[in-house]
Amino acid sequence: MSENESKYAYKKKSAWEIFTKDQIKKAFDFSEEYKTFLNDCKTEREAVQKIKEISKKGKKKITINREKEAAIMVPGKKPISEGLRIVISHIDSPRLDLKQIPLYEDSESNLGLFETHYYGGIKKFQWVVIPLALHGVVVKKDGGKVTFTLGEKESDPVFSVPDLLPHLSREVQGKKKIDDAIKGESLDIVVGSRPVKGDFKEKIRTAILDKLHKDYGIIEEDFISAELEVVPAFKAKDIGFDKSLIGAYGQDDKACAFTSLKAILDITNPEHTALSLFVDKEEIGSEGSATAQVTTFLRSVIKELDPKADVDQVMLKSKVISADVNAAVTPNYTEVFELKNASSLGNGIVMSKYTGHGGKYSANDASAEYVAEIRTMLNKEKIPWQTGELGKVDKGGGGTVAKYFSRLGMEVIDLGPAVLSMHSPYEVTSKVDIYSSYLAYVAFLKS
Repeated sequence: MSENESKYAYKKKSAWEIFTKDQIKKAFDFSEEYKTFLNDCKTEREAVQKIKEISKKGKKKITINREKEAAIMVPGKKPISEGLRIVISHIDSPRLDLKQIPLYEDSESNLGLFETHYYGGIKKFQWVVIPLALHGVVVKKDGGKVTFTLGEKESDPVFSVPDLLPHLSREVQGKKKIDDAIKGESLDIVVGSRPVKGDFKEKIRTAILDKLHKDYGIIEEDFISAELEVVPAFKAKDIGFDKSLIGAYGQDDKACAFTSLKAILDITNPEHTALSLFVDKEEIGSEGSATAQVTTFLRSVIKELDPKADVDQVMLKSKVISADVNAAVTPNYTEVFELKNASSLGNGIVMSKYTGHGGKYSANDASAEYVAEIRTMLNKEKIPWQTGELGKVDKGGGGTVAKYFSRLGMEVIDLGPAVLSMHSPYEVTSKVDIYSSYLAYVAFLKS
């Protein structure tokens, strides 16, 4: 340190500098399991099933709500009247959903297509001409369920949204704003082109319906009672010559779901009762029956722990980590970041005192006392961390589930890894940040 540098100055320090060689090796090993989780859990239903499977192997108590929300509990030494330690993450990600009546035949292009409705905040142009997979469930009129995971195996077909060639796109795309160049209604996926033989008005559509009935036993009306999601068919992969990064779909917020799952599996007999909570629909404002806004599930979990508990008092004394990701500084677009207060890859878990947009609208703003408590915990455990907020004040912003828990009187702060290319079909994280997140959640749940 130079003579002019104060030893009291706050300076970011890379996780690569803080971690020992052994810890870096553990981070790389940890990431192998994380990549498998990402490949297996592209939808919220798949995530709940995997969480259930892993928690039962780890002999942890789990409660599930509507196959889309889950809670894992570890009883603590202290009575729950002294509060819980809760880490909450969300298990949904931006994607394309099929419409209720999706199938149609386009006679001019001789293609069969599914109509979609995009879910969450996406850049529509990122979803064209990439291989896509179909995941989800169809509930038939007799109540039977058909589960789809098509496009992930090497032998599976994939799907794709067609785009216009550059030779013809100048007028309809090239002169438009990027948000207008690809319309939401044009994000339809190609599902077939082979016509059926015979005297049918729509031969391709008929052929596809026949195949769906033959292979899966479903009829067109069954799509009305279905939840079918179109997600990238990419596999999680290492990125870079040094393999220091992970590229995959759905890391917002599976990065936090996986690390908080692993954290609660690895603790026993904590001071306070520990709870890892996994919720749905965060990407569309936490609206629905299995979301952070609906506290009925959390209240039922508390009552399950202690039927005589005063739930409101328990929540008032509880402390929460909203385990969600933050935006990593993006090369070539640094002008939208306030760099002194921005997070970047490789600097450890990101602590966000507040979220929201503009003048902190729709934000949770953690108290100084709670920020100090979390900061002290991270420093004590020698866990790499950094602060972060989502861009310059007037450039945008975003929210998390933190505000819904703070409304219940809980102390809440956002804590999660930085993500590059967030909400894209292929997000990027750092292996040392993922491992830092796991260590942070372990330390918190034990506290």
